[in-house]
Amino acid sequence: MVEIRTQGRTETFAVTIVTPGGVKEEYNVRHLRAPGSEGDFGVLPGHIPFMTTLRVGELQLDTAQGRQRYAISGGYAEVLGERVTILAETAERGDKVDLDRAEAARKRALDRLAAHTPDIDTARAKAALARAINRLQIHSNYQQG
Repeated sequence: MVEIRTQGRTETFAVTIVTPGGVKEEYNVRHLRAPGSEGDFGVLPGHIPFMTTLRVGELQLDTAQGRQRYAISGGYAEVLGERVTILAETAERGDKVDLDRAEAARKRALDRLAAHTPDIDTARAKAALARAINRLQIHSNYQQG
């Protein structure tokens, strides 16, 4: 990755997105915004090191080529100065979201929750609904720029 330096200070940092399937993407980033379990957080070049858990939400990466938006469904973020690693359960770029599949998952989760039967795992259905809605929103946000 190419680093941009101004007066000895790096203006970008490396971000690697990793899922259980392996390395998904690598970027040179000016700014990152992620859905931390305790609230959204941002990272700029030279940020102090930390590690945190992630929740379902939108990962935004501001690159020289524009903003990249990902629907992620939890995991961890490790910030180490000029490198950030996102270890996500799932990560789907906004323009790659399968709308039919996301809408079908949303409908299935709503149907399960509406059934009110004792065999339904309500927490699991709510989590599935949150993931489906997130994917749909990220796709919509990606289309809007």
